[in-house]
Amino acid sequence: MDPKRELSSIDLAALVTELGRYEGAKVDKAYLYGDDLLRLKMRDFDRGRVELMIEVGDTKRAHMADPDHVSDAPGRPPNFAKMIRNRLGGADFAGVSQYEFDRILVFEFERPDANTTIVAELFGQGNIAVLDEAGEVVQSLETVRLKSRTVAPGSQYQFPDSRLNPLSVSYDAFEREMEASTTDVVRTLATQLNLGGLYAEEVCTRANVDKELDIDEADESTFQAIYDVLDNLATRVNAGDFEPRLYLDEEAVVDVTPFPLAEREAENLDEEAYDNFNDAVDEYFFRLDRSDDETDDTEPTTSKPDFESEIAKQNRIIEQQQQAIEGFEEQAEAEREKAEALYAKYDLVDEILSTIQTAREQGVPWDEIGETLQAGAEQGIPQAEAVVNVDGSQGTVTVDLGETQATIDATTGVEKNADELYKEAKRVEEKKEGAKAAIENTREDLEAAKARREAWDAEDQEDEDDDNGVTDEDYEEMDWTARKSVPIKRNEQWYERFRWFHTTDDFLVIAGRNADQNEELVKKYMSRGDKFFHAQAHGAPVTILKATGPSESAKDIDFPESTLEEAATFAVSHSSVWKAGQYAGDVYMVDPDQVSKTPESGEYIDKGSFVIRGDRTYFDDTAVDLAVGIQCEPQTRVVGGPTDAVDKNAATQIGLQPGKFAQNDMAKRCYRELKERFVDEGFVRKVASPDLIQEHLPAGGSQRVDQ
Repeated sequence: MDPKRELSSIDLAALVTELGRYEGAKVDKAYLYGDDLLRLKMRDFDRGRVELMIEVGDTKRAHMADPDHVSDAPGRPPNFAKMIRNRLGGADFAGVSQYEFDRILVFEFERPDANTTIVAELFGQGNIAVLDEAGEVVQSLETVRLKSRTVAPGSQYQFPDSRLNPLSVSYDAFEREMEASTTDVVRTLATQLNLGGLYAEEVCTRANVDKELDIDEADESTFQAIYDVLDNLATRVNAGDFEPRLYLDEEAVVDVTPFPLAEREAENLDEEAYDNFNDAVDEYFFRLDRSDDETDDTEPTTSKPDFESEIAKQNRIIEQQQQAIEGFEEQAEAEREKAEALYAKYDLVDEILSTIQTAREQGVPWDEIGETLQAGAEQGIPQAEAVVNVDGSQGTVTVDLGETQATIDATTGVEKNADELYKEAKRVEEKKEGAKAAIENTREDLEAAKARREAWDAEDQEDEDDDNGVTDEDYEEMDWTARKSVPIKRNEQWYERFRWFHTTDDFLVIAGRNADQNEELVKKYMSRGDKFFHAQAHGAPVTILKATGPSESAKDIDFPESTLEEAATFAVSHSSVWKAGQYAGDVYMVDPDQVSKTPESGEYIDKGSFVIRGDRTYFDDTAVDLAVGIQCEPQTRVVGGPTDAVDKNAATQIGLQPGKFAQNDMAKRCYRELKERFVDEGFVRKVASPDLIQEHLPAGGSQRVDQ
């Protein structure tokens, strides 16, 4: 089952109810990850540090995140992040709302000098727009220019056409929508009522209505039953009455909902309950991200980054900014022309304004004033002929001034109207200056991208020169941490999706990360000549010492005692022994033909478990021992395993023992220390991110050996 990657309209309605509890939190910083994930780091009086995450790419979400679920800040912030930092630094989070029933959230921030709105469009291609107090777009991740709406810097933000809200629709309107349909009940709810497929089916199930019932066959009682379910959902959403659920399929997350769903329960999915929906959403996407990392089969690349695309993108942005500047110049010039035209036609305009003002003082309605002026125009009166339109709702009159037209305030004089036009021209000029500053920032980013391209090319040449004539012995003795530039050499191997390490005698040891991988290792990768290891503890992984590779013929190997001991150490270190904070445990070893999935009569074996028959070789009281480090030759990658094995293969390492720091927290600590050990910090960022380090850490708490 494919996992959900976008929050539904009902999900967002539920989240809005809970996110309001964070009102008053102060914004510290803004970060942009890639092109689609915005992070706002904030401080809440009661909760301390909180993180607002808004993602609008292939995954679409918006929620408060546990700080431990947030990746390290990216490098130099792009202009979009800089702009948000400038506008939101020290601002108060003033609340969030959902636009109609659309997948759009509107976040409000207040600061004494100016208020700012962030609109998160969590549908279609996704977008984030930052608006000023007047509702104009300051900047957006994507520029949208459609017939129906425009989202572009300098333009008034336009929401898409509103959709019917099934949680607030009246019964009469609901009945009309249903009766107007030409399909069955569930499709009508999904499309006409905007519930989407899952909730449309859920509503039918709760209302005890046949999903495929044709609308023509539905009667009043059917409509009333469905409406009652919708009304109940609306009441629970508005009241924040949630029973959040995380749904899993064989330990992999597939959905998160504010209520238990009968449709999900019918699929026999495992579920986890949460106290509030925001926490459930945060945990769901955290696990989804981790799952994506573990199952990503994309080959790591050592090829040159696509600088050309980045440079082309910056050039496109500059072109759009230049067009905006030209537009501002034209608009400012047009406003000045109107002001000058008012003075040029002073007597004509003054008489028009005086006529309207006199009529209003006498109580003449606006509509009647417009009709009188139209009649005067038909009679050839010049002043009346110059009136294009009278708008009583705005109190304005539009006047034809020859080369241009101007819509002016009918309740004031010529001078005041001309002054307002000059002020508008000045305001537009200021916007042009802001756009000029923005284009300079973009040009800086463009030059930075070009500089990175040149540095990469120079680094390639340096590596080529450095490697020329260097022997294997030279590589072994080289101090990689002191090199200003460490060449990246990466060719991901088949075993790297499991837990793995190479022993000091260069034998491969692999272990499962979960029950599915345990099954896979035994069925697909265990061969004659290998050794099967398992700790005498619940929750231990299948660990296999490989005699040969998967494409090689099986053969018997006389493994060195040191290799057997390291494999046993690896098995116990990744078992529940470590998680329990213990420092040693027992491990046994058997041959592949002793491992079976066939239980004794009347017995049952869980997934990932096996029956062991025959004699076992025991490694009693084996001490836990793990380290994590960075390998630089023959490949550049994170390595983990027993200390001696890592020491042989890594340029530098950190020894670990059971301790107080959670797995992801320990990964970040290791990352920061490893980065400090290398002169080339950029190399560490590329090959040893916290997520990659975490793959080599045991479940449970850890700390450095020397702490």
